[in-house]
Amino acid sequence: MSKVKIITRNVLVLSAVSLFTDIASEMLYPIVPIYLKTIGFSIVLIGILEGFAEAIAGLSKGYFGNLSDRTGTRLPFIQIGYLFSAISKPMMALFTYPIWVFFVRTIDRLGKGVRTGARDALLSDEATADTKGRVFGFHRSMDTFGAVLGPLLALMYLVYRPDDYKTLFYLAFFPGLISIGFTFFIKEKPSQNQQSEQKSRIGLLSFVKYWRTSPATYRKLVTALLVFTLFNSSDVFLLLKIKEAGLDDTMAIGAYIFYNLIYAIASYPMGTLADKIGMKKVLVSGLILFAIVYLGMAYAESSLIFLALFFLYGIYAAATEGIAKAWITNLCSQSNTATAIGTYTAFQSIATLLASSLAGLIWFYAGAPTTFLLSGITALIVSVYISRFND
Repeated sequence: MSKVKIITRNVLVLSAVSLFTDIASEMLYPIVPIYLKTIGFSIVLIGILEGFAEAIAGLSKGYFGNLSDRTGTRLPFIQIGYLFSAISKPMMALFTYPIWVFFVRTIDRLGKGVRTGARDALLSDEATADTKGRVFGFHRSMDTFGAVLGPLLALMYLVYRPDDYKTLFYLAFFPGLISIGFTFFIKEKPSQNQQSEQKSRIGLLSFVKYWRTSPATYRKLVTALLVFTLFNSSDVFLLLKIKEAGLDDTMAIGAYIFYNLIYAIASYPMGTLADKIGMKKVLVSGLILFAIVYLGMAYAESSLIFLALFFLYGIYAAATEGIAKAWITNLCSQSNTATAIGTYTAFQSIATLLASSLAGLIWFYAGAPTTFLLSGITALIVSVYISRFND
């Protein structure tokens, strides 16, 4: 009996696409807020911009995931989505008018929305129920290595050219261009899943209908994950905690890169483990690790403790991000994979937007320890709830 190939050509190519796209995005992630302030954006305007961009991304994930299933195609959505993200990088540096910056950020986030459901559905199509942990884990690993390399490349450039932010936007276009080139090596299999209602009008919120007809376990899992997301604020709050403890910027940036490195290294082993012992056990373990990290963050003060917590945080991310999507694709029919992923990630984007606002309010009125304690306790509750699901 021949051995099944797990990391197929398409999985490898899609992972390379994500790697170079994330290098481009993460080159700019640390400097976008700084750049926006230098061209006259206030903190409030930056917040409105990012909130608007995330809302666009959220709604488009559901819509385009549904559209991908209706048309039975994946590749056009993947190529257009990555193209939008790539061209948005140099566009940001062309003009400084607020309306232009809003337009460019919308193009970038729309690109993510267009591609997410179709890309994850194609990954799912390349795997069996027994190999999805490894497939999604490998993809997540490559994607996250981009989050390690991107900031490092940006920091190296800024050492020699301090404050030259505009050139970085142009430089970030090149890894984006490489990612687009890789998409032409993707071989999409002829679809058997083209849906008969494809000619009917697809509204922006048509994907919400899937929620009512989706499997009960899918709804329970997604509900639990969304409750968790509401209390899982932006990683910026973890970095703010480091700063509040009196440590310098180098420590904060170093901790963020270290976390992404652990996340990247651990993603494939976690996927392998999930295929062996089950998605549920790995996901629940990841949520428990999150709780330990956030409960620890409430009282952490020393750099050694922070590094230990960021190490565990990387393991948590590896045990949850790709695993959650892999589990979801096992719960839905193949003809609805992009819709199922798109619906989950659409709601997740909205919950993420609310989470950071909620965390900010709790931090302001009750302090950092309360913020982290509430998140940790919520993660424990969600982990207990998911652990009671039937395998």
